[in-house]
Amino acid sequence: MRPLAVIGHLSRDIVAGSAPRIGGAPWYAGRALRVLGEDAVVFAKCGDTERAAFQRKLATIGLPASLSHGGSTTQFSFAYDDHGVRTMRLDTAGEPWQLNEPPSGLLRRVEWLHVAPLLRSDFDAAVLERLGSGRRVSLDAQGLVRRPEPGPLALDTEFDRELLRHVSILKVSEEEADMLTDGNRDALPELGVPEIVLTLGPRGSIVFVHGRAEEIPARRVDTADPTGAGDSFAVAYLLARSNGHAPASAARRATALVAALLMGTAR
Repeated sequence: MRPLAVIGHLSRDIVAGSAPRIGGAPWYAGRALRVLGEDAVVFAKCGDTERAAFQRKLATIGLPASLSHGGSTTQFSFAYDDHGVRTMRLDTAGEPWQLNEPPSGLLRRVEWLHVAPLLRSDFDAAVLERLGSGRRVSLDAQGLVRRPEPGPLALDTEFDRELLRHVSILKVSEEEADMLTDGNRDALPELGVPEIVLTLGPRGSIVFVHGRAEEIPARRVDTADPTGAGDSFAVAYLLARSNGHAPASAARRATALVAALLMGTAR
């Protein structure tokens, strides 16, 4: 198998007023891939100010990593309440990925790619078309609905439908699903993506394949901070699919990995 890769922005996260910490799918998904022990590549982007510090953090993952930089780093302020409900604020939006990022030579070996935007502005249709050329692409739906405007994180459905033409697998949360379908989650297949994974947090997930749905239960895990669980699930799911597992089987494997990571039992 050629290497799987994840691409997205790194973020500067401030949780409940604490010291800033690194975030974003390249960080969380990269750590999940290290646990799984599979061949994988991390493509990340951040602002100029955080470049050196984030490069050092990425090196601790132990996977090949390429870091693009420019402008400012995406910054969020957020917290979780006693029920795990997250409140987020966008402080700064990072510079979008450019058409020549990452270099073609680094992409050439990748067959399966998880694209993980933090905001709608991170990847436009032209960039996604380039990334999807010759490979299977999964996309995190938060990159469809999150507006790149500073302030309380706002969602809407004013995204470019052309983006979905280049996507084989769409990972969508409950909040995103309700936004995209006006509350009718059974309508998710109407987005036109052949494979959709609806994550339900501690209740598991639902896999839609060519319009047919299958529910995948999950073991409940109590945790004060589930940040990064969705990124870990998405990349574990894609890895399982790249290794020949059917969608439902891939979802079960991804669910097990996330539970192990949240409980601290993954090695």
